[in-house]
Amino acid sequence: MVQFDEKIYFYLLGILPVVLLFFLVLHIWKKKKQKEFAEANLLKRLAPNKSNFKSTLKLLFLLGGLSFLILGLVNPKIGTKLETVKREGVDIVFAVDVSKSMLAEDIAPNRIEKAKRLVSEIINQLASDRIGIIAYAGQAYPQLPITTDYGAAKMFLQGMNTNMLSSQGTAINSAIELATTYFNDDEQTNRVLFIISDGEDHSEQNTLAAVEEAIENGIKVYTIGVGKPKGAPIPIKRNGVVESFKKDAQGEVVITKLNEGILATIAEEGNGQYINGSNTEAAVEYIKEELNKMDKKEFEAKQFAEYKDQFQWFLGIGLLFLFLDVFILDRKTQWLKKLNLFNEQDHA
Repeated sequence: MVQFDEKIYFYLLGILPVVLLFFLVLHIWKKKKQKEFAEANLLKRLAPNKSNFKSTLKLLFLLGGLSFLILGLVNPKIGTKLETVKREGVDIVFAVDVSKSMLAEDIAPNRIEKAKRLVSEIINQLASDRIGIIAYAGQAYPQLPITTDYGAAKMFLQGMNTNMLSSQGTAINSAIELATTYFNDDEQTNRVLFIISDGEDHSEQNTLAAVEEAIENGIKVYTIGVGKPKGAPIPIKRNGVVESFKKDAQGEVVITKLNEGILATIAEEGNGQYINGSNTEAAVEYIKEELNKMDKKEFEAKQFAEYKDQFQWFLGIGLLFLFLDVFILDRKTQWLKKLNLFNEQDHA
């Protein structure tokens, strides 16, 4: 298992294409000036020992050296031991609405991105809780089973979009029914389901029945609303540019609205709370307080321990490459001419 101490230094890798571009520009400029100075045959006679390949080799050493030095600053660590640890937490499932109505831009940048940000920020506030993720539209689809791997959860979360499910519509009941299968720990005293949606529901009666079943299984249902009650059209984009808006059978532009009423009803019936997600910070803080009030269950989890620093290897290789870059000369050397590694023997 590998982890990185200072991931921010990965941004320094952006220096490499700048160095490469500078080298190419300088090389083109030199070639141009040499042509202006003399013909190729005369230049070869004036500088017979000039290598045509060492400048490229030096560039490769420079880029390699910089790359390894940057990786050294990041400080990769390798977990050398897998151990079982005791943790206390709540089992949490996030059901994220990925129907087309979540493309509406009445909340920046749009509802689906807002929903993903809310879930990501909630995960950032968790410590020992186990989490799972469900995507739903006309049907529900399991994204991530109950786990303590927050990194994997965020990866799956970022991959969610409104094109991932072919069955369109909004069937909240399917998400609730699927969520009940996630909670397989009979000893867990607190099971929580967060439904993040704009509240458009095409099966309201079935949803309330599913909520009742969830309650019987000891699941508290919270709802988080994303969007605005006044609503907004659903944009149809190509390459990020809005071409038109979704229309109904009569050719009228569809206006999708945040249905806080149904979301509040679901939360009330589910012994939870409705939370307006417009203010991310306020919503996340409220959820954090709610989770802290709940009883925690102790469970075992395996994780890597005894991470060992590996930065010294990268720094050593980086310095070696830079050393080679400095001491390799642009001109041919006698021993290299004998070895003919670069096929630069004079055939004159």
